[in-house]
Amino acid sequence: MEKDNYSKELEVAVRVVHMACALCIRVQERLLSTSAEHVKAKDDDSPVTVADWSVQATVSWLLSDIFGSQRVSIVAEEDTKAISGVDSEGLLEAVVNTVNESLASAPKYGLQSPEETLGTSEILSAISWCSSTGGPTGRHWILDPVDGTLGFVRGDQYAVALALIEDGQVVLGVLGCPNYPTNKEWLNYQHQISQTTSQLSPRTTDAWEKGCVLYARKGSGKAWMQPLICEDKMLEWPNYARLIQVSSIDDPALATFCEPVEKANSNHSFTAGLAYSVGLRNQPMRVHSMVKYAAIARGDAEIFMKFAKSGYKEKIWDHAAGVIIIEEAGGVVTDAGGRPLDFSRGVYLEGLDRGIIACSGVTLHEKIIGAVYASWDSSNL
Repeated sequence: MEKDNYSKELEVAVRVVHMACALCIRVQERLLSTSAEHVKAKDDDSPVTVADWSVQATVSWLLSDIFGSQRVSIVAEEDTKAISGVDSEGLLEAVVNTVNESLASAPKYGLQSPEETLGTSEILSAISWCSSTGGPTGRHWILDPVDGTLGFVRGDQYAVALALIEDGQVVLGVLGCPNYPTNKEWLNYQHQISQTTSQLSPRTTDAWEKGCVLYARKGSGKAWMQPLICEDKMLEWPNYARLIQVSSIDDPALATFCEPVEKANSNHSFTAGLAYSVGLRNQPMRVHSMVKYAAIARGDAEIFMKFAKSGYKEKIWDHAAGVIIIEEAGGVVTDAGGRPLDFSRGVYLEGLDRGIIACSGVTLHEKIIGAVYASWDSSNL
């Protein structure tokens, strides 16, 4: 792959994710200070907020404006069903206001604002444009507007994830982590605190003062991280980036492993048994969202394991951006059979062998794969 391949797409994606993170920060602060209004439950009982729809509409409008609405295919999580009814007028109004507020700041991020304020129908259309199902051919943007919405509404970890797939291969990924703390130990501490109070504002102490945006391009062998940059400095965004690499730890006894917070789609008991058999001695770091991928890419953790319960299907937007960032930072991501994840088969990671394993290096990865084969038959999955 030539050096300048996807350079424009990557720059646009980084700017868009910075802008989306700023939107999320504003919405989260309002939610934490005014209770849980403007939060709804989806059919699977998972929460969805003003931020989810607003980010999706904002990113959709920007990508379509820059690359042409007739040729931009976007695969994203949300639809307009829950905000189109009469009982959701207040929610829809909040989304419209939030999107226009965000788009008005676009020039400060080196992007173009609409010539006029967008109306309700235009914003609903922008959300609805994200209805592609991807596939093995063509170019598809993959968006998770707020990955880890449960963490978002609790004042905990969440991420904005944007990736680009070309002919079934992830070619770039950007991961915005607005609440990623300076010290990795705060990841666990923040989760513990959020279990007892939903009023924790993660940006009230120096530890939370800045989140980060991570990004990578396929074949570069490099992954980068920037602090969340204030708007007046965004025009010079490359000057604030630094290279990141995975950890060099390959001793399981010293390794830190991550797993999802939610038990509904992850088997903690199997993971605990697997960790013990491999020799992992540290307690698991349970973190909402793709921040787990960021932790490995940044060198704050060495392993991420997820084994979903029977019937659960992994979506590509929950993994695409994080996978390429870890790989370009020097890590390894496969299914539990050791095969690369297949992003070419639509919205779901079809053909996934048992679970997902991400590691900072080959040594740890091989040990875990071996332990999976040894332990699987006796598990209750």
